[in-house]
Amino acid sequence: MPELTNYDTHKAEDPPSKSARKRHMLGLQATGESLVSLNDKQLARMPIDDERLLSAIRECRQMRSNSARKRHLQFIGKLMRNIDPAPIEQALLSLHKSTQQNTAAFHQLEQLRADILAAGADGVELAMTHFPQADRQQLRQLLLQHQRELQRQKPPAASRKLFHYLKELQEAYGG
Repeated sequence: MPELTNYDTHKAEDPPSKSARKRHMLGLQATGESLVSLNDKQLARMPIDDERLLSAIRECRQMRSNSARKRHLQFIGKLMRNIDPAPIEQALLSLHKSTQQNTAAFHQLEQLRADILAAGADGVELAMTHFPQADRQQLRQLLLQHQRELQRQKPPAASRKLFHYLKELQEAYGG
């Protein structure tokens, strides 16, 4: 009886397929495109040691021609094959998460301001429950100023002032 060969171990030794290599290269190119979209401050925080890669990223930012930009992104992907992309991808992920958290906090603060303004005079108490260290008098003045602006159909300056005050409280005391 012929001996059965173990195909699973044989397949594990095979090199990656052409499709798998292409997916990997496109993934590196997408990472490179994410790096190009960063500003200088964000790019400086990325763990990139290869000076050629940094130079290529900066050059790609300057390009306006779509075809040239596409070729340059392919070049960036090629350069990224020579480095370990995992730390860069982790740094991009953490940057994305912090941006999402900042955006969520901003929207929550906007919603709190809207709730305070909608509650009228009771809005002072609503603000005090979120920020017990807030200045009750300043909140009351901002709410009265907002009501006067609504009656006179003026721009919402008090609403903006209230938002800035709430943001200061959030930065100083959390919440």
